[in-house]
Amino acid sequence: MIQINPIYIDNHLIVVEKPGGILVQQDSTGDISLLDVVKLYLKDTFQKPGNVYLGLVHRLDRPASGIMVFARTSKAASRLSEQFRTKKIKKTYWVLLQGKTPEHGILKDNIEKRGVTSFITGKSTGKPAELSYKRLQYSRDISLVEVDLKTGRHHQIRVQFAHRGYSVIGDFRYGSKIKFPQKTIALHSQSITLSHPTLQKSITFKVAPPPSWENYLEL
Repeated sequence: MIQINPIYIDNHLIVVEKPGGILVQQDSTGDISLLDVVKLYLKDTFQKPGNVYLGLVHRLDRPASGIMVFARTSKAASRLSEQFRTKKIKKTYWVLLQGKTPEHGILKDNIEKRGVTSFITGKSTGKPAELSYKRLQYSRDISLVEVDLKTGRHHQIRVQFAHRGYSVIGDFRYGSKIKFPQKTIALHSQSITLSHPTLQKSITFKVAPPPSWENYLEL
């Protein structure tokens, strides 16, 4: 069983660190998900009888790691979901990429999802995708970049950088030639800033990348 140590918890939300390789929500594989684990944690910690409510308000790719926010009440879920929908929540990602990227940039494309993979397309079927980034470090032909997502398309960070020749380390689906531990990729949700659903104040949560990153770049 996956062990979790909440970054933050109150009566309205719980914030945890998702390990790479773990599903956020169960799928057809039947593998245990982070949602299941957090529910069990709440049930055991607070000795709750019956089912535990836990609202999923955003997602993170299975091979990626980082911050996940769950709602503990339906009201909190509704208010947080609205913040995500209206792009009032700021999410910052750290990514290790093959090659030396420019120092900073803005990437704009149209992305089309086909099955479990996304593609850059010029067709009208594609959805607009935009992100901005800045390079924080470069060593051994690997760039550490900080990404600010403007849109939230399927595999957006992975496909937009790969399209320009900078695959995420470990992301064989999009062309990486470098292995990363335990079927994970070097994509990490590093920080989230949101308005607390009841306190109406801004809160920022941060979590450092997994220790395995130290083998690829000096952090």
